[in-house]
Amino acid sequence: MLKFFTLASGSSGNSVYVGTKKTRFLVDAGISGKDITNRLRENGIEANELDGVLVTHEHKDHIKGVGVISRRYNLPIYATPGTWEGMEKDIGKVAEENKKFLDLNQSQELGDLKIEVLPTSHDALEPAAFAFYHKEASLGIVTDTGKITSSIRKNITGCKGLLLEANHDATMLRKGTYPVRLKKRIASTLGHLSNQMSGEALAEFITGNTQKVVLAHLSAENNRPPLAIHTVKEVLAEQGFTSCPELTVAPRYEAHPALQLKAE
Repeated sequence: MLKFFTLASGSSGNSVYVGTKKTRFLVDAGISGKDITNRLRENGIEANELDGVLVTHEHKDHIKGVGVISRRYNLPIYATPGTWEGMEKDIGKVAEENKKFLDLNQSQELGDLKIEVLPTSHDALEPAAFAFYHKEASLGIVTDTGKITSSIRKNITGCKGLLLEANHDATMLRKGTYPVRLKKRIASTLGHLSNQMSGEALAEFITGNTQKVVLAHLSAENNRPPLAIHTVKEVLAEQGFTSCPELTVAPRYEAHPALQLKAE
């Protein structure tokens, strides 16, 4: 089986665990090393069992604990050259042998996981999303993108597990207290997906194979979990879905219960 769960989600910090019985990775480590260790343990994983960290991009809410856990547990860090350029000054000293590079639109074999590295559309140097494959199980993780790129669409459609951002409600963002410049940045194609956009993307991604969907990176100011779920379900219904896979929201400050994707 392929197991996954979020450790934290939102602008205060992001991290996702993805693993099999043999291979275990974090996607991002945007919270403290202590919180990472504790929240992994809540779901039966010890941090010293990790095989590394994959980093989507260099923004602080995705890299806060990256350097700490790399040094503490001697973990390799995998990121695109652009992300390395953007984050290296902020994560502290990392052993040279633990600096690993990823290429966009390329596959990476790590343990018994195959990983596709997919470009996103975000205001970062070389941001990425990931699709994971283990035997017949598959998982797509897409956050921090203002639009769905062709590579994401190609590789995420039909995954058995989907973790997709539903960052904001467009009306709440428009009427909210954020400065106009920040509102424009969030709503741009280099920003974040709204609930409506997330629902429209899921209408493309979900197939009969899809088992679990987690909405992630919700704004504390411009969204609410019940609203995100309602909007996504409404969009799916409009697109002809009479039912949808299990749909949950990633908690902001705690770990999501572990989810397992069956290979059959």
